Amino acid sequence: MGAADILARSSAWGRLVLWGGLGAVALALSTLAAFSREHALMINASPSLPHWAIWLERGAAPKRSDIILFDPPTSPLLVKHFGKEPRPFGKRVSALPGDLVTEKNRAFFVNGRLVAKAKLTSRLGEPLALGPTGQVPAGCYFVTTAHKDGFDSRYAAIGWICAPRILGVGRPIL
Repeated sequence: MGAADILARSSAWGRLVLWGGLGAVALALSTLAAFSREHALMINASPSLPHWAIWLERGAAPKRSDIILFDPPTSPLLVKHFGKEPRPFGKRVSALPGDLVTEKNRAFFVNGRLVAKAKLTSRLGEPLALGPTGQVPAGCYFVTTAHKDGFDSRYAAIGWICAPRILGVGRPIL
């Protein structure tokens, strides 16, 4: 075997390694892209949840007490407090489809269990209308937070959070 044969084999081997490496990179990027379509790291800037980092799982079915992340509905009150393009909200699921939400003296109950109390006014002094009561519709949730100033389903400006608004289930990581 001459020098030309050795050079041809090493050149062929080099091309094979290069193509194999490019294939591995393409596969890794494809896998990462698929992963990122279903997951995201969300940073919580609000004091309404005690976690500052939340791992989002898109498409996961929410269960009672899960944190869900959602796009809040548009309302004048929301715009005044959070701007025209508010960041996603994260709240705990207190009621599932079919559960019964009731209210008495601004206290909200789910299936008879107290989950939250509503304030009379916002931190800027606007009156706060009470959120929905009754049986939670299919595909919707009643969400709350333990924070005294939490802006959630106990107020009409938020109301039921239904499937089209839900970004996914959040798992606290920090």
